[in-house]
Amino acid sequence: MKAQSKQNRTRVLAESAVMVALAAVLSMFPIYQAPLGGTVTLFSMAPILLLSLRHGTRVGILGAFAYSITQLLLGLGTIAYVPTFAGIAVCAFLDYILAFTCIGTAGFFRFESGMDRKKKLISTAVGTLTVCVLRFLCHLLSGAVVWYEITKAGDWNEYVHQVGMWLYSLVYNLQYMVPETVLLLVAVPAMVTVLDLVPKMKKRGA
Repeated sequence: MKAQSKQNRTRVLAESAVMVALAAVLSMFPIYQAPLGGTVTLFSMAPILLLSLRHGTRVGILGAFAYSITQLLLGLGTIAYVPTFAGIAVCAFLDYILAFTCIGTAGFFRFESGMDRKKKLISTAVGTLTVCVLRFLCHLLSGAVVWYEITKAGDWNEYVHQVGMWLYSLVYNLQYMVPETVLLLVAVPAMVTVLDLVPKMKKRGA
C-alpha cells in the first residue's frame, strides 16, 4: 500500500509539473494583449483547470501557485510601469499571485469516482466560470487601486479622464477576460470529453 501511495504521489507530481509547464508555454503566445497587461491566450489556463478538476483543491492550488510565479516573472515588464513599491506589491499580489492561484479553486468541483460524463461537463463548466470570475475580480481591484491612477497620470488615454476608477477597471479588464472565459468554456469541456473517451477507445481496440 505504501509503495502504491508513493507511486500515486509521484504520478500526480509529474502530472502537475507537466501541466504547469504547458500552461506557462501557452501563456507566452497571446492572441490579444491589452496595453497595460492582460491577455487573451490559446487556453493557457486549461492545463491548471484540468489538474484541479482531476485532483482537487490541494493539488490544484499548489499547481496554480507555481503557475502564478511563472506569470509574475513573465509580467515583470508590465509591473515596471508601477512607480511605487506599495503599488508594485499590490500589483504583484492581485494581478499575478492571487489571480492565477485562484485557478486552483476549480478543485472544489473535482471529478468524483464514477461520475458520468454529463456531471463532469457540468462540474467543468461551473468550475471554469467560477475561476474566471475570481480572476477577473482580482484584476478589477488592481485596476481600480493601481492602474487607474497610472493611466490617468500618463495622459495618453482620454477615456480614463471621463470615467471613475471602477468603471475604467471594469471595461479594461472585461476586454480580455470575456474572450478568455468564452474560449475556456469551449475548450476545457472538449478536453474533458476527449480524455473521457480515450480509455473506452483503447478498450475497443484491445
